[in-house]
Amino acid sequence: MKGRQMNLYMSGPKTQDEEVLHEECGVFGIYDLDGGSVAQSIYYGLLALQHRGQESCGIAVTDTAGPNKVYSKKEMGLVNEAFTRSDLKAMEQGNLGVGHVRYSTAGNSTRENAQPLVINYYKGTMAMAHNGNLINTPQLRKMLAKNGAIFQTTIDSEIIAYMIARERAELPTVEDAVAAAMRKMQGAYSLVIMSPRKLIGCRDPYGFRPLVIGRRGNAWVLASETCALDTIGAVYVRDVEPGEIVTINQKGEISSDKSMCIPKERQARCIFEYIYFARPDSYLEQVSVYRSRLTAGRILFEDSPVEADLVVGVPESGNAAAQGFALASGIPYGTAFVKNSYIGRTFIKPSQSTRESSVHVKLNALKEAVAGKRIIMIDDSIVRGTTSGQIVKMLRDAGATEVHVRISSPPFLHPCYFGTDVPSEDQLIAHNRSVDEICRLIGADSLAFLKEERLIELSEGLPICKACFNGSYPIKPPEEDIRGEFEK
Repeated sequence: MKGRQMNLYMSGPKTQDEEVLHEECGVFGIYDLDGGSVAQSIYYGLLALQHRGQESCGIAVTDTAGPNKVYSKKEMGLVNEAFTRSDLKAMEQGNLGVGHVRYSTAGNSTRENAQPLVINYYKGTMAMAHNGNLINTPQLRKMLAKNGAIFQTTIDSEIIAYMIARERAELPTVEDAVAAAMRKMQGAYSLVIMSPRKLIGCRDPYGFRPLVIGRRGNAWVLASETCALDTIGAVYVRDVEPGEIVTINQKGEISSDKSMCIPKERQARCIFEYIYFARPDSYLEQVSVYRSRLTAGRILFEDSPVEADLVVGVPESGNAAAQGFALASGIPYGTAFVKNSYIGRTFIKPSQSTRESSVHVKLNALKEAVAGKRIIMIDDSIVRGTTSGQIVKMLRDAGATEVHVRISSPPFLHPCYFGTDVPSEDQLIAHNRSVDEICRLIGADSLAFLKEERLIELSEGLPICKACFNGSYPIKPPEEDIRGEFEK
């Protein structure tokens, strides 16, 4: 796969200053069986999932007691910027709905590609929100096009929606159609689907992306993370299992189809949900994300100790691991950076003709905290290395006498095809370089990564995907890298 390009997973070429990892989306669905309005609950659920996508968002609702009509709105930008009180009031008649926040790992960042997708078809209207990435998109797209499909977007989510609609025309229930479509899809997907009187959720058989079930009174909830349940006052019921389809009908009955489930040892949850993507107050299949990150810090100390005066995390993802390192080592934990919380992904980047860097716009070092001290800096990953080098320099410029870098993941060596924007090998700093060489490139006094064999401790034994570190993909990747072929 050497030399492959990364374009498909990005809304455009990633700048050298912007090398943090991103994951595709967050999904949310709710069905109030008492007929109460759900639009506001979806809004707050999406706010809780905003960290999973900041490029676009959308809400779609329907009234299960009325005609089969869907009220929806999709916009670019953040949730609190996209929806007004009047928008939510216009959707207040809906007691069943789905919502979505998006980061475009696949597809241009445009309003047309925002979700949920609303499809009018032979059996009525369906709305769908998708988190993940299919790897057999070209084959499915070609098959659908030959049968007359006309695509309105360039995202693989539309292909999933078309496949479900096509299968539903021949099958007795929408959940049967979802199962039939799943048998043809390859890759990562967690789906939340709204049919006229049902709420459906499913995960791919490998369980790449999370999906949880919650309940608030007589309302059922599906969400990417438990933090969204907490935000709306719902209680956690359980996780949707890898390969499972769950259906909630208008009688409040919840049914389960596990025909697509595979043996547990073949499952492959994305390890970066534990390291970076999920919010630290979430639980993934009853594993605390915060505890996972503390564990990563403890492991880093056990395997790569170093003498220093202060342990600091790169906000926000490095903070909990830094706390874990500090607790295990006895070295004080401190704050070395001030983060500008009002900078989103899409702020205007400084031009090459100016002296400002994107890193300095987002972060600044606390000179009083680091001057004259030996610093251990914890971060979640190094992709290209440019940002890491700038942060190390920032600490030195603030007066740090030594900067020792510890990373709570192994070195990236291979691209990801399942919804994480790990680029091709030739863009990865660890490709064909030793740890010592990387250390010199980023200007650190020492550098150590989390060992691959210890990653399983972060998921507390649940099977995980480590392909971006070792090239062992749970599903055979495309022989030809199609990530740049469809500007989706």
